[in-house]
Amino acid sequence: MSQIRNPLGVHALVWAGSTSPAEVELAVRSTREAGYDLLEFSLHDGLTMDTAHARAELEKAGLKVACSRGLAPDADVSSEDPAVVARGAQLLSQSLEVTAAIGGTMFAGALYSAFGKAAQPLSAPGRANVVAVLKDLAAQAAEKNVTLTLEICNRYETNVINTARDALRLADDIGADNVKIHLDTYHMNIEEADMVRPVLEVGDRLGYVHIGENHRGYLGSGHIDFNAFFHALADIDYTGPITFESFSSAVVAPGLSNDLAIWRNLWSDGMDLARHAHSYLTNGLAAAAQNGHGNP
Repeated sequence: MSQIRNPLGVHALVWAGSTSPAEVELAVRSTREAGYDLLEFSLHDGLTMDTAHARAELEKAGLKVACSRGLAPDADVSSEDPAVVARGAQLLSQSLEVTAAIGGTMFAGALYSAFGKAAQPLSAPGRANVVAVLKDLAAQAAEKNVTLTLEICNRYETNVINTARDALRLADDIGADNVKIHLDTYHMNIEEADMVRPVLEVGDRLGYVHIGENHRGYLGSGHIDFNAFFHALADIDYTGPITFESFSSAVVAPGLSNDLAIWRNLWSDGMDLARHAHSYLTNGLAAAAQNGHGNP
């Protein structure tokens, strides 16, 4: 069977709950051992990361790196409060600097709002603030050869973009070549009508992919139609990163675990989980490339 062309990644929360030097070393070592090409760090506490140390560890292991984050209510760039928006813009700018400092070329996630269920729909002034902040961030990112990828999250985590069409409209308004779309199968399972049409609609504007089961546990143990999703990726000839994302109460990140509602212990052995996911992704993507319209 043909080799897949996508870098395969794993989220650091499979291994560790912080970005301390010891936990960075654990995450890097484990990611390499499990056979992945890329490690994604959530920057929920990443502004304290020893970036020189992290970059050296990643380079020594031969790993690519991506970073992601959401925002807190007091730093929500979709707010109508100028002070709150300014705090969010500063946090995004600082997080971008961390991403570039550790060698990352992808800054992903819910870069556009506070993380959590909103009390009301997004307002027009709030959306205008999102566009303005992300235009500035995209310009800063371009100087550092970093691509921003707008992660589409479900209605219980944001009121800004919940579907691929929402994300495309927002990216159009930002109007920067280095702003791409970030699909996540966990969120798609909640908000999209199927697992194929959003991929085809996004097409060559797809920049990053999260693979997660409907309960965020072992791949294949839930009901998501990954076969259809993999074939859709082959149909658009997507060769970008595909990162496995899974959370369990076995690995706790202060603050973030509560934000993500990680109450259940879906797994306890991160290495077994990650190796299983790597095999599942490799086999599924290769089969789809062989039998779909993408070039094998």
